Amino acid sequence: MGFSADWLSLREPADGAARDARLLAKAVAAAGPDPVILDLGCGTGSTTRAMADMLPDDTRWRLLDGDPALLDRARAETTAEADFFCQDLSDIDALPLDGVTLVTASALLDLMSEAWVTRLVARITVPFYAALSYDGAMAWSPESAEDRSIETYFNHHQRTDKGVGRAMGPDAGPRTAEIFKNAGFDVALAQSPWDLGPDMAPLQTLLNDGIAMAAEEAGLKSAPHWAQTRRKTAENGRTRVGHVDLIALPLTWSQKTR
Repeated sequence: MGFSADWLSLREPADGAARDARLLAKAVAAAGPDPVILDLGCGTGSTTRAMADMLPDDTRWRLLDGDPALLDRARAETTAEADFFCQDLSDIDALPLDGVTLVTASALLDLMSEAWVTRLVARITVPFYAALSYDGAMAWSPESAEDRSIETYFNHHQRTDKGVGRAMGPDAGPRTAEIFKNAGFDVALAQSPWDLGPDMAPLQTLLNDGIAMAAEEAGLKSAPHWAQTRRKTAENGRTRVGHVDLIALPLTWSQKTR
């Protein structure tokens, strides 16, 4: 489970456009007047930039990732006050949660297992905001006869082990919501799809190449041909990828804000 800094930089504008504004505002409010925010799987620090204009200037971040190269990039690109933690995400007990007022994650839950989320929820007593979890729905324009097979095989691949047990993949949003609800949290979900047009052709191409690679690994032999066709349509076509955002509030916090 690893991503290059260049890929994360390329996708950041699409992520920013896709985030549900209502849940983002709820997350900012949930962080409180003196925010201390732990961002899990922080990558290059994109969540700090997505929330920067809405948070107090003295917001303190704890940026955690298992990839030291990405943390180095985050140190170079993050202007917010931040501490950096190079830690294995699977070690829930070691997460630096003391004093934290909000826990965040972006494009992470679909890579994690249900057991991982269950262990995380057992430790969290503050609001949790997770954006951009893949929801299993993709569409392309112009359409291709192979699109649905690509989606099926890719979704199968998304449910394989990414390093912390069998990943939830497209089930991440609703399953995480259920786990938080069962733990006594007030949960809201919202759609946050990517809608990538010709102005994002490089992202479309890299994304579709990755989708095809995963589909081929899952057993679809025609996936490379599909990817080659999609490269030719990127400059005048569109790619839509479904995501879901989630916020989970402890009931005591939720009741105080009503």
